[in-house]
Amino acid sequence: MGAAAFETPIGLCGIAWGPDGLTRTALPAEEPARMEAWLRRGGEESADPPPVVRAAIAQIRALLEGAAPSLQDIALDLTGLDELDRRIYALARAILPGATRSYGEIAADLGDPMLARAVGQAMAKNRFPIIVPCHRVLAAGGRSGGFSAPGGIATKRRMLAIESVHARREGDLFA
Repeated sequence: MGAAAFETPIGLCGIAWGPDGLTRTALPAEEPARMEAWLRRGGEESADPPPVVRAAIAQIRALLEGAAPSLQDIALDLTGLDELDRRIYALARAILPGATRSYGEIAADLGDPMLARAVGQAMAKNRFPIIVPCHRVLAAGGRSGGFSAPGGIATKRRMLAIESVHARREGDLFA
């Protein structure tokens, strides 16, 4: 078990791990002291990341530099999550960089359009931001919806803008 901070194009992010995969990630805090507190919060010791965690950090950095790694191969420790949240996170992880889905679309994929609120709640308590890309989940009509990470909606928009660079590269030649 361990935790570490690492630099990205959007600021200092955090990552924590255990024997069964990553236990949590963090988007940049507005103040360095908040990241320090986040690193201590889970009971892990600050440590040099093992190779598998270093590989996850490299993929996160690449994503935040405008590349499009899927992050699907990063193992997550989902201990404590109920089955519905696990299903929601799996559907969110399937959203490719540069794409978005709505809470309602994910609820429909779950087989019950009335679960849109549950999708929003799962995204709000997501302990794996970036890897479970809650920033790619929008409200109805393409509205940004909420974003509980540091920086709020501005961070969500910034991450979507970084990812849209990749989407434009693969899209229409004249976009």
